[in-house]
Amino acid sequence: MEDIGFIGLGIMGAPMAGHLAAAGHRLFVDGRHRVPADLLAGGARVCADGAAVARAAPTIITMVPDTPDVEAALFAPGGIAEGLTAGKLVIDMSSISPLATRAFARRVAALGCAYLDAPVSGGEVGAKAASLTIMAGGAEADFERARPLLARMGRTITRVGEVGDGQACKVANQIIVGLTIEAVAEGLLFAARAGADPARVREALMGGFAASRVLEVHGERMIGRRFAPGFRIELHQKDLDLALTSARTLGLALPNTASTQQLFSAAAALGGKGWDHSALVRVLEHMAGCALGGGAGEE
Repeated sequence: MEDIGFIGLGIMGAPMAGHLAAAGHRLFVDGRHRVPADLLAGGARVCADGAAVARAAPTIITMVPDTPDVEAALFAPGGIAEGLTAGKLVIDMSSISPLATRAFARRVAALGCAYLDAPVSGGEVGAKAASLTIMAGGAEADFERARPLLARMGRTITRVGEVGDGQACKVANQIIVGLTIEAVAEGLLFAARAGADPARVREALMGGFAASRVLEVHGERMIGRRFAPGFRIELHQKDLDLALTSARTLGLALPNTASTQQLFSAAAALGGKGWDHSALVRVLEHMAGCALGGGAGEE
């Protein structure tokens, strides 16, 4: 069973690494950061730094918050690049800039190693259940090499194209999800203000062309006032910032993405950086002076 290096043992990374360990893979992790007790109990080997992780394993996975974090994990002193030797594979499962991803891949390729970007969708629930959607970019041979590992962590695994295309797909996913959350919030708030029961409106809409996973899950969250985070607003802000920054570089206008990002920023200003992204509805309620049920801000 192949040894795996894993950098980034946070809310999502820890259960993802746990699935690999449960499948029999020996894990090597960076001891400069907290290592969950269950991974240590399962036999994870603690290394001095990312370079030592890369020296110990033929495949190294990163799962960290943002583009600068990936760059640091790879190229900072004591980073993964210092421990790479020809033939190793780096899989970045973070959600970061597709343009930066291509630059990182070129630097890794210069060391004789392969690079795959494989961001995920599904949040903490999907990470724990090993049901993530994984969107990969890279050479087909590298994808096939990684597929058995990805299959331990996700359910729907797709090679979208070449390096960077997985990240482009993830950004597109976050644009669509964010804008759909905003649309669901507006629609349900309109129905409530017009005197209709938003729960019954949602039920009716689920049988028509407006049906979506966002209406199903996040519409129910909005009506039930359950905003404990599955995916935090501050993380969706980060992803839409990736979209808007990349769009400027590409000379592309994304007007509705920009307006939705402003609503997320308003939610953060109201103290909601840590709310679930479905709590975007609270901003619209605040602006309208009414709520879907109870008072705006009710849990």
